Order: sequence, then C-alpha cells, then structure tokens
Amino acid sequence: MKNQINILFHGLLGSLRDLAPVILVIAFFQLAVVQQPIPDLGGLLAGTALVVVGLTLFVRGLEMGLFPIGEAMAYAFARKGSLMWLLVFAFALGFGTTVAEPALIAVANEAARVASDSRLIAAGDAARHDYALGLRITVALAVGVALVLGMFRILKGWPVQYFIMGGYAGVMVMTLFAPPSIIGIAYDSGGVTTSTITVPLVTALGVGLASSIKGRNPLVDGFGLIAFASLTPMIFVMIYGTLVL
Repeated sequence: MKNQINILFHGLLGSLRDLAPVILVIAFFQLAVVQQPIPDLGGLLAGTALVVVGLTLFVRGLEMGLFPIGEAMAYAFARKGSLMWLLVFAFALGFGTTVAEPALIAVANEAARVASDSRLIAAGDAARHDYALGLRITVALAVGVALVLGMFRILKGWPVQYFIMGGYAGVMVMTLFAPPSIIGIAYDSGGVTTSTITVPLVTALGVGLASSIKGRNPLVDGFGLIAFASLTPMIFVMIYGTLVL
C-alpha cells in the first residue's frame, strides 16, 4: 500500500511537471500580453488540480491495465499460433475503439453540419446523421485494416518505412482525385483516430507480438502501428468522399 502511495505521489509530481509549460504559457500571455486579471481564478485552479489528478490516475491505469493486457493477449495469440484470431482481434480492436472515439464523433458531426450548410448533402437531421455515421464507420474500418497490416508487418519482419512511404504516396495520389471538400476532413481524420485508449492498447499489442516472436526486436518491430492508424483513414475518407459527394 505504501509503495502504491509513493508511486501515485511521484506520478502527481510528474503530471504537474508535464503540465507546467502549458500553465506558464497561458499565465504569461494572460498577464503580460492581454494584461487582464484571470477570470474565476478559484475555478481555474480547481480545474487544473483535477486535470493533474486525472492525468496521474489515467497514466497509472494504463501502466496497470491496458499495457499488460495488450501485451498478454498478443503473446497468447502468438504462442497458440492463432493467426486468424490475432488478425480478427486486431481488426476488432481498431474498429471498436475508433468508432466510439469522442473526438471522431465530434469531427464527423461538425463535418456533417458544414456539408449540409454548404448543400453538399441534403438538409435535415437524417442526412447529417447518415453522413456523420458514414465518416465514422469509414475511419473505423481504416484503422482496423491498418492494424491487420501492422500485424502482418511484425510477423514478416518487414521494415515499417516502406509501408509509411507507400501509404503517403497513396495519400498524395488520392488528394489529386478526391473532391476538395473532403480533403481537409480526410487529413484531420488521421489525427482524431489515435485516441487515448487506442494508442496504449495498439502499442502494447505490437510490442507484445514482437516480443513473442523469435528474432524480432520489440523496439524495432513492435512500434509503428500508430502511424498506420493515422495514415489509412486519410485514404479511406477520400475514397468515401469520392463515392458519396
């Protein structure tokens, strides 16, 4: 128990240290540039304290739960030789965590609203809902496919840089043919897919798989899945926009 308290205490200090630059920047511009008193200082301090505590607990939870379970499941699948189930799990993990990602939901809803206001899609809640849902499913499918490709890469030991270069070449080609109204959304989709839950699970999955295969280096072969998960949604969303708009 005492050890856990010490770990949480050091975690709080670490979170405060990590957030200090942000706090200092905001305080400097508020006091030195805007030159106005900080509104609701008490609420701001209370909110900052909650952020520090929440970040500490979140990071500790990742270390205790998500990282171990991701590595353990990858190791178990590899030890049993269950390639099909490993790929099914990777796809389901990517799809499930992405389709429910709050940032993606917000971006998709905003994109649907703007598309409706610009008369790119029909007006009305039903049309906006269908458009936003289509975006979310498209991005989720892209992340699922990305994780399947990433698992294959780790199993085969293929260098990650060739996949990344080929993927961005595909992004540039699709940019030439996709409707201009979808390009910005597609590029933003690559950023909102990597959520706070997906990233640690996917990273742990890759490291666990690389650790369980003889001849693989977890540092070299276990990482790179997040790059796939950020890259493929750009291509998929531009394809979606080409077909729908």
